[in-house]
Amino acid sequence: MKPENASPETQDGNKRFYAQPRVCQFCTDHNAVIDYKSDLLRRYVTEDGKIRPRRQTGACAHHQREIARAVKRARHLALLPFVASTDR
Repeated sequence: MKPENASPETQDGNKRFYAQPRVCQFCTDHNAVIDYKSDLLRRYVTEDGKIRPRRQTGACAHHQREIARAVKRARHLALLPFVASTDR
């Protein structure tokens, strides 16, 4: 019989999932620029038009705020949609 704290396995015998922390793309690549005119912003917006949260994008707090600001500017200039288009 194994002691309970011996390994990272559950009582079923399945291994637990440990998510590795994401590294901010903009902190590692200093050449990447957050700009309201770039197509890079489409990666940070859902299909519904919502801005993706930090836990999904992996961006740090500083760059997530810049992404949100750029998305809002692009929406205001009609470069990105506010909401998804519905086909009826």
